[in-house]
Amino acid sequence: MVESKSVGRLAGKTAVITGGTTGIGLEMARHYIAQGARVIITGQNAERVAKAAADLGSEAIGVRADVRSTADLDALAAKAKEAFGTVDIVVANAGMGIFAPIEQIDESLYDTQLDINLKGVFFTVQKLLPLLKSGSSIILTASAVNEKGVATGSIYFASKAAVRSFARSLAAELGPRGIRVNALSPGIVRTPFQDKVDVPKEAMDGFVDMVVAAAPLGREGRTDDIAHAAVYLGSDESSYVTATDLVVDGGYMNV
Repeated sequence: MVESKSVGRLAGKTAVITGGTTGIGLEMARHYIAQGARVIITGQNAERVAKAAADLGSEAIGVRADVRSTADLDALAAKAKEAFGTVDIVVANAGMGIFAPIEQIDESLYDTQLDINLKGVFFTVQKLLPLLKSGSSIILTASAVNEKGVATGSIYFASKAAVRSFARSLAAELGPRGIRVNALSPGIVRTPFQDKVDVPKEAMDGFVDMVVAAAPLGREGRTDDIAHAAVYLGSDESSYVTATDLVVDGGYMNV
């Protein structure tokens, strides 16, 4: 069992973060550890998982898991029970997006996006739920675009809207057990995610420029902007916050 030597806003807490090997998920893990938590991170690539866990240090455990596989999620839950006994924070962060015109979306692409972004989120929560106790926090990574639409983004945007809906219904279901469920919706943040969405660089840059110009704070987000919000939602400071969508996007969606 991993023992924490840190103190902070998450002192003594344990967390599981899916999709924790790069980008926002990895930054969340760094901040959680800095605030005293012990973490398990997951990813699909075993080499990348091992490297990220090594970089995070002794308070992190890496588990290779594909969130589309309920068998992998069963194994993840078993590892979390072995390492921690119980889990205080679940961050269902793993996600992907491929943008394409409706004519180019085949069944395989559709299934891949929804299996990762929806099935993966739902069953991550279900499989880890037996390890959660009253006072625990579940954080579902949605997106600031969950109430928007854009050409070629139909499947990705719809999946993130559904994740936000999960937060509502699961909060209602798990509230009587003292378990909070919230969505966390990042705005534009440059991470390796943008390299995987199959959008030409010039188109992505144009979209980013448009969003930044419309946002009151007038800048792109940083991974630590999102990680700070995840610390808040995982900590006891948000003990009376549930079913909400914390949008961290420089104000773009709300003006």
